[in-house]
Amino acid sequence: MPTPAKILLQTTIPTTEDDWSIGRFSLLQAYLSGLADEAGEPLFEVHARDRTPPGAPDPMLSALDRSDYAAMWLFAVDTGAGLTQEDCEAISRFRRRGGGLMVTRDHMDLGSSVCNLGGVGAAHFFHSTHLDPDASRRRIDDPYTTAISWPNFHSGANGDYQEIAPEGPLHPVLAAPDMAEGRVRFLPSHPHEGGVGAPPDDPTARVIAVGTSLATGRPFNIAVAFERSPDGGPAVAQSTFHHFADYNWDPSRGAPSFVGEPPGNTLAGSPEAQASVKRYVKNLALWLVGRDLG
Repeated sequence: MPTPAKILLQTTIPTTEDDWSIGRFSLLQAYLSGLADEAGEPLFEVHARDRTPPGAPDPMLSALDRSDYAAMWLFAVDTGAGLTQEDCEAISRFRRRGGGLMVTRDHMDLGSSVCNLGGVGAAHFFHSTHLDPDASRRRIDDPYTTAISWPNFHSGANGDYQEIAPEGPLHPVLAAPDMAEGRVRFLPSHPHEGGVGAPPDDPTARVIAVGTSLATGRPFNIAVAFERSPDGGPAVAQSTFHHFADYNWDPSRGAPSFVGEPPGNTLAGSPEAQASVKRYVKNLALWLVGRDLG
């Protein structure tokens, strides 16, 4: 009987009640922890934590390559100083030794400390550093929240869902043979998603899913997958952590006080969309730890 694969859910800020601390991803943690194989045995052992105060290496992140975690889901919710150089080096070594990595952020410069991560950091574009090489995407997309500049792709209200489309051959993370069209079709929406793209010098990376802005009609990248190779484990760069946040799965859970946009409720009213979101999460978790997606 295989032992449960250990997954770390990790933010880049200290525990802060009025922010996107790890407690705001509790539904994700509960869902992953409850997944079981055909024999009823748990698939994953899930741990969740915030980083220690900034200014010094985090004791877990700076030693991640020496841990027994199979994968880490990194929610970069900082404003630029969430990861130290020592943290980034250890996370990069973790992936080089075969660990799976999901790295997500949000609009503008939120989470820009991930830029120094080997490989997957190059898939994230920000406003003030590591700009999207496609200048046509370096413009405002969300015209409603004027304090936030690009990248800020408007896929809908928090609490609503968006329809996504596969890019290129259907990736295993999006496969769902028992669902309509045989794939994941819906993810939570967000008023201002960040920018991701496949690094052109990495043959293991490609965009696997795209969304469409409700404000401008422009397509934007949702997820970039890095295939397992001799140089490192599998990884995904995701456009926004709001695809996984409690508030986006269930707005009644509340959000930090600085969130001003009114939430929607279409996800709560659509069992099909909810099933799609959960399938994406399950597929992603299994793929990152190298387990059969079934």
